[in-house]
Amino acid sequence: MDEVARLLGEQAGVLSRRQALELGVTEVQIARLLRRREWVVVHPGVYVQHGGPLTWLQRARAAVLYSWPAALMLESAMRAHEGPGRRLRDESVIHVAVARGRRLVEPPGVRVHHLRDLEARVLWNLGPPRVRYDDSVLDVAAAARTDLDAIAVLANACGARRTTAARLLGALGARSRLPRRPWIRDILVDVAEGTCSVLEHGYLTRVERPHGLPRGRRQAAALSGQRTSLRDVLYEQVALLVELDGRLFHTSPEARDRDLERDLDSVVDRREETVRLGYAQVFDRGCRTAAKLGSILERRGWSGAAQKCPTCSGLLQPG
Repeated sequence: MDEVARLLGEQAGVLSRRQALELGVTEVQIARLLRRREWVVVHPGVYVQHGGPLTWLQRARAAVLYSWPAALMLESAMRAHEGPGRRLRDESVIHVAVARGRRLVEPPGVRVHHLRDLEARVLWNLGPPRVRYDDSVLDVAAAARTDLDAIAVLANACGARRTTAARLLGALGARSRLPRRPWIRDILVDVAEGTCSVLEHGYLTRVERPHGLPRGRRQAAALSGQRTSLRDVLYEQVALLVELDGRLFHTSPEARDRDLERDLDSVVDRREETVRLGYAQVFDRGCRTAAKLGSILERRGWSGAAQKCPTCSGLLQPG
């Protein structure tokens, strides 16, 4: 039973009947282990080496073994790639991919998806096997409930440096049937140009671009004293800095103080004016925000003027 113990160790205490039989365990021995509750049934033909609550990893292993040959996909694949620190909105479901044409009864807590190109999209050497990270990011973004959720998936994956917009665009090029494909491509092009968060992308597509504001320089490094920081959007020609605060609230007085100090430094060191914007100003009041920024830009020397977009109601006024 040494090989069985080794396999259980590698698979978080989970194994299948098929694996046990291949390693020389007999049907009689399996029945005895189950009767003594040394092994407990998770799904038909899949066992775990204890009777307590299963961890997420054990549930993922069990779902793949039940569906074998199979691999984790969607958010389940992303969690496996990113490690235990990632949490899912719905932890009750494990998503697995199998080849097209197979028919499986889904056990509780397992959702089976059929992929045309399963072999090519899966990293079979990982435990448990899972769809490649870039493909998983695209799948989750395409299946997101809202555009904001989709942007968050793409921006967060790139912001965490687990992939890049260029790599995702490459993976997208091989996916002709992906839902939202043209829209996702446009988002990735924007991310590649420097919009690294949901709020930054919203500012680009809801405030700056549709209202004809000048193109800002994004994620520009700045040295203040001994500190280096990244500035969200800098309009160099008029020395206006737009900082985008994606937090719904400040986590501490110290965090608020750092923001204020950074704003002050931008004025002292570079003679820049700083405007700080949040979610509501971008997503709820984007047109009004654009009008106000247009007025500030004009006051600081911009020769243009904010334009109306298709969603602007009435005259574009800053008030």
